[in-house]
Amino acid sequence: MAWLLVVILALIWGTSFILIKKGLVVFASDEVGALRMVIACAALLPFAIQNLPKVEPSRWKFLLGTGLLGNFFPAFLFAIAETRLASGLAGVLNSLTALFTLLAGALLFGQSITWLRMLGIAIGIAGTAILIFSGNGNADLDNMYYGLYIVLATIFYGISANIIKHRLQGMKAIAVSSLALLTVGPVALLYLLTTDFVYKLQHVPGAWEALLYIALLAVFSTAIALILFNRLIQISTTLFASSTTYLIPVVALMWGVLDGETIHVWHYAGMLVILLGVFIVNRAR
Repeated sequence: MAWLLVVILALIWGTSFILIKKGLVVFASDEVGALRMVIACAALLPFAIQNLPKVEPSRWKFLLGTGLLGNFFPAFLFAIAETRLASGLAGVLNSLTALFTLLAGALLFGQSITWLRMLGIAIGIAGTAILIFSGNGNADLDNMYYGLYIVLATIFYGISANIIKHRLQGMKAIAVSSLALLTVGPVALLYLLTTDFVYKLQHVPGAWEALLYIALLAVFSTAIALILFNRLIQISTTLFASSTTYLIPVVALMWGVLDGETIHVWHYAGMLVILLGVFIVNRAR
């Protein structure tokens, strides 16, 4: 069951980066991020309403924490990054989630960490540097900075995964997912109304097609995937759940290549070094 969830999540999340790219054809990065949150929140709203009376007051701060760190901020950060980074490379950088999940568990939640796992984290960070600094085959400082948006997003993902595991254990996965989105959805909607989103829908060619891509991103890669991931965390460990990062880069790169993106030798080198770090972290005891 756990490994089946890993494969399904990798396929869904591996596709999310190309969907972000398609949404950015028409909409600005902040509009893509806000739309993703609003649509995902709306998709799970009936479940949120159903579970509202069951939530202990002490849990709300943790639901808000995972809503912000596991959903809201990363939605904007990935969209910003992909205005300058290829979608396939964004998917590879997402592999850092496994490393930061372990690091956040050790630093913030008292989890033990061995020297071998620390070595794996260091190797993963080195791979990230290779990938980011490789740019488009040259030293590209712009790509470096935009890659750091994804690094920050994966740090947030790592903290959020630990919040779910250590502070929201016992809640149903669909309750955690829907209520976490409920804490950020209304804020995203208010922000969306300050943008040119409505004007673009009415006047920009291809806007409805781009909105469809974002809707697929929100429903599958956010709402449904969030439920599956939360369930995976509950039946396994945060480290095992983050093993989806082995397959996500493969799916993301495949979509990127099919869409005409160019992947250089240094990009592959960086990806292999990152995955080596993730492998060491997952295998070390």
